[in-house]
Amino acid sequence: MRETPSPLLAERTSICLGGRAIAELHLEAEDDVFRLAERQKQLGGRLFFLGAGTNILAADGDLPVILVRYAEEGEPTVVRDEGERVMVRVGASVPLPRLLRFCAAHGLSGLEGLVGIPGSVGGAVAMNAGSFGCEVGPNLASVRFFDGSQIRDADGSQLSYGYRHMRMPGEVAGYLVLSGTFSLTRKAKDDISLVMRHNFFEKKSKQPVTAWSAGCVFKNPAPDRSAGKLLDAAGYRGKSLGGMMFSPLHANFLVNTGKGSASAAFDLMRMAEDEVRRRFGVTLEPEVRIVS
Repeated sequence: MRETPSPLLAERTSICLGGRAIAELHLEAEDDVFRLAERQKQLGGRLFFLGAGTNILAADGDLPVILVRYAEEGEPTVVRDEGERVMVRVGASVPLPRLLRFCAAHGLSGLEGLVGIPGSVGGAVAMNAGSFGCEVGPNLASVRFFDGSQIRDADGSQLSYGYRHMRMPGEVAGYLVLSGTFSLTRKAKDDISLVMRHNFFEKKSKQPVTAWSAGCVFKNPAPDRSAGKLLDAAGYRGKSLGGMMFSPLHANFLVNTGKGSASAAFDLMRMAEDEVRRRFGVTLEPEVRIVS
């Protein structure tokens, strides 16, 4: 296990915001998880499991948290081939786009809708990432995770998931994904690549995929009610404050224009929440994970 003192969250999140944590612990092997409790006791603060930092909004200033990152990557691996059904195991720290490239190269279908989503496989599992009608949860055959005291394996039938959440079996308040095994089907490589390209360009035309952003900042309040449309109707598309802005491309993307701060981000979010509640009687819930 390696350790970095006083890491800056602004350098570890896709929205480029956030103050300093107490330390950052890099887990280089599964067994390193059993050293976390003792190191936390020595350092103080609480543990925060961090993937690629793509859905994180961290407060400014000194933060009472210890960042924990699982550093073992490796490559996606076929662990069982049943003909039409193929099981692919992938480590939590592997970037999601790398897994999708592997699927396209090997003619494995099921995850095409996730194209354009940044971040790591572990984060995608923990958030039950989804797009274009595709979610991580239904494609999981099993998950290997650390529940704070032991390493456990759960098969897909034991998982409880919904819109942007994944619950492991048992009373697990917080957990660290170590790996996931995906159940995929065989399909022509060209067909998979064609769908992925279409989805990517569709997303790029409607979302600020290259901006400093944490992705969608609010959850959709209902399947047929979009947070982005509510924010747009409330006048928040392109609305800015202190270097933060709701994207002109998609009103539910909060963007750091280069000189933003977390305090400005939180203020702009509160303003938007209040206006949506006033106009439509809807309370928006953050989709980003807030670190404070």
